[in-house]
Amino acid sequence: MHGKLLLLAGLYLVQGLPYGLQSGLLPMLLRAGGLSLTRVGLAKVLYAPWLFKLVWAPLVDTRGSPRSWVVVSTAALGLLCGLLAALPPAEAGQAGLPVTVAGLLLLLNLGAAVQDVALDVLAVQLLEPAELGPGNTVQVVAYKLGSVLAGGGLLALVPTLSWPLLFLLLATTYWLAAALAWAAPALQQLPRPQPSELPPHTPRLLRDLLAVSGTLWMAGFVLTYKLGEQGASSLFPLLLLDRGLSAPELGLWNAVGAVACSIAGSSLGGALLARHRQLLPLLRSVLQLRLGGLACQSALLFYLDAPGTRLGPGTVLRGAALLSLCLQHFLGGLVTTATFTLMMRCSQLAPSALQGTHYSLLATLELLGKLLLGTMAGALADSLGLPCCFSLFLALSAMPILYLSLAPGTLP
Repeated sequence: MHGKLLLLAGLYLVQGLPYGLQSGLLPMLLRAGGLSLTRVGLAKVLYAPWLFKLVWAPLVDTRGSPRSWVVVSTAALGLLCGLLAALPPAEAGQAGLPVTVAGLLLLLNLGAAVQDVALDVLAVQLLEPAELGPGNTVQVVAYKLGSVLAGGGLLALVPTLSWPLLFLLLATTYWLAAALAWAAPALQQLPRPQPSELPPHTPRLLRDLLAVSGTLWMAGFVLTYKLGEQGASSLFPLLLLDRGLSAPELGLWNAVGAVACSIAGSSLGGALLARHRQLLPLLRSVLQLRLGGLACQSALLFYLDAPGTRLGPGTVLRGAALLSLCLQHFLGGLVTTATFTLMMRCSQLAPSALQGTHYSLLATLELLGKLLLGTMAGALADSLGLPCCFSLFLALSAMPILYLSLAPGTLP
């Protein structure tokens, strides 16, 4: 089992690099350049390819091997990073990203989304039921570690290292990961995929996916379980930036410290899953803890939203704000690991030829739920004000706790 987990850890780590680049680095650069919260939030449209994974998921399930898809997509990501190394991040006097750079980042997300589908197919095929808890812990932790390396690491290194050198480093990392996937014995031993009896991209395919036991309930849960958390995590760091924290300091806490707490939460979630057979009661408990943490953060935000409030160096208020940021990421890591384990258990109830596509459906809906509030949060804050937004986020975070009572008996 350890060989499988190490392999998946390396591949999921490089998969998290594009997310960290765009979630940790770009928002801080754009906000520091004077863009409104609405325009900063709209930069998340670069994640659009992740919403269309079902377009190519049936192809990955039925055409070629998952190993080949992983190798080709990972090598393509390295090529795109090499092209980004040849382009400047912004023209002189330009407040946003150049169109060419934005286009390459969009393609980077497309390659990462294809790689994600292939990796999910590999994980479903490689992991036994008893290995799902550790396997999903490795998946979540490695992905977040990759995001913090690309996000917080880049934000900290951009003042001293050049843009081309950073992207050449990323390109080298991708090419090494592609070589690892090609040579890994565990992937060479996987059976060749059998052609599916279902033609891809048909209404019958969607009906069969939705007919898998527990799918409709699971789809509703993954769409809603992150709404409040994602909205708060999108706005709270930007509020701290407006109240006196510098971009490098905030990048250190939000992209390194907070994500380290998220990794710790995911690791704790994996340990708890290894000891608890009943996943749903555990998920209910961590959702309640997350709601309490968000309530504390909202109370802090109401105070910070007062005119003239500043986060001075060494103040209790500054420490409380940074602690709240880290605590929410820790609790979010707990919730994410439990939810992804539940998603994979649901996908293993599908026929083998549909398992990768089924998991991609759930993962796409999960991402859609996160992007919905992440993209709209800035516009809501500009129009309604932060107190109203965080009151809404609290209500949205309470919904999944109530929704768990409707879970079907086929899910543990």
